[in-house]
Amino acid sequence: MKSDPDSSAPFGHGFADIIDSYSWDDTIASVAGATDGDVRRVLAKARRNVKPLTPDEFAVLISEAADPYLEDMAALSRHFTQERFGKTISLYIPMYVSNACTNKCVYCGFNHDNPFTRTTLTMSQIEDECKAIRKLGPFENLLIVAGEYPSLCGIDYLEQVLHTVRPYFHNLTIEVQPMRSADYYRLTRSGLNGVVCFQETYHREAYRKYHPRGMKSHFDWRLNGFDRMGEAGVHKIGMGALLGLEDWRGDAVMLARHLRYLQRKYWRSRYSVNFPRMRPSESGFQPKSIISDRELARLTFAFRLFDHDVDISFSTREAPEYRDSIMTLGVTSMSAGSRTEPGGYCSTPEALEQFEVSDERTPREVESSIRANGYDPVWKDWDSVFDTF
Repeated sequence: MKSDPDSSAPFGHGFADIIDSYSWDDTIASVAGATDGDVRRVLAKARRNVKPLTPDEFAVLISEAADPYLEDMAALSRHFTQERFGKTISLYIPMYVSNACTNKCVYCGFNHDNPFTRTTLTMSQIEDECKAIRKLGPFENLLIVAGEYPSLCGIDYLEQVLHTVRPYFHNLTIEVQPMRSADYYRLTRSGLNGVVCFQETYHREAYRKYHPRGMKSHFDWRLNGFDRMGEAGVHKIGMGALLGLEDWRGDAVMLARHLRYLQRKYWRSRYSVNFPRMRPSESGFQPKSIISDRELARLTFAFRLFDHDVDISFSTREAPEYRDSIMTLGVTSMSAGSRTEPGGYCSTPEALEQFEVSDERTPREVESSIRANGYDPVWKDWDSVFDTF
């Protein structure tokens, strides 16, 4: 039974209190120093499947030393994914309801200083978007996305959005500004099933450089937001880092450590991870580092070997050919038909978008591709009735 969480502490306690016990430089060095023998040892443990891999063992599998074993890792990843999820891919679609934002993230199209007209949808426009999405395919998993502008898109607005879209979709997830535990709890009482939040980078010092102003500049507040989700009893918590801001290996290992921490502390929640790579934005920001297709595959397989139960999601940031090639090797959910601007499906398709999509296929075309790979598309994988147990 969920209970109304205590919201007395504005920042609270959580992973931010322990992250500094991990050295970023030592983390990078541990990945770089992995040997062929280390990889063989970790893969042997993964095959035995007696104990879960540790974050340090995960670090071995994303190293260059593991590259010669990529096909072995792919086969194991496919095996464990099918064992847990079957031959299925869950489909979801994002709905951007606002591109207003008070933050000045240097890499984001929604940057407050970008000289574009901002759009925040009314409930009538949101209902029109819902109707337009329903014509694209039988989606039941909706991701509601908004820029971080609390006075426009705060708890009251989000609660109205949830009530507006609930008649059209069964599974509702938000990707908005981090909130208090009490606010997350309130939204769960209004139909919220999940929350997605990207830490962007776990490198504390670099984080300040990329987020110079706005509420998002508070590293601890954002990082401890996942604890607040867990305290509020959010059913599914989505995590990730924006690969390319800093060395992707460091962020990947920190993400693995963060996931393990949350799983131990908030074991009732389910978890998902996403590995978005830097894409061009209206700000013109270019990534500091590039993660190749092969490295992203290695990261995906390593994460599946690290955790058999976590949902691994690939969005339309990735090209269709790449998504088709990796969907049977560890991925469990994908977006389809995405529009990254508010009102993009019907109301205001000319609005400022957050990033450019790479996979522009229609949902039905994505569905056909999934079936061609011998998998079943799942439009609905959650029902509120399960929340009563």
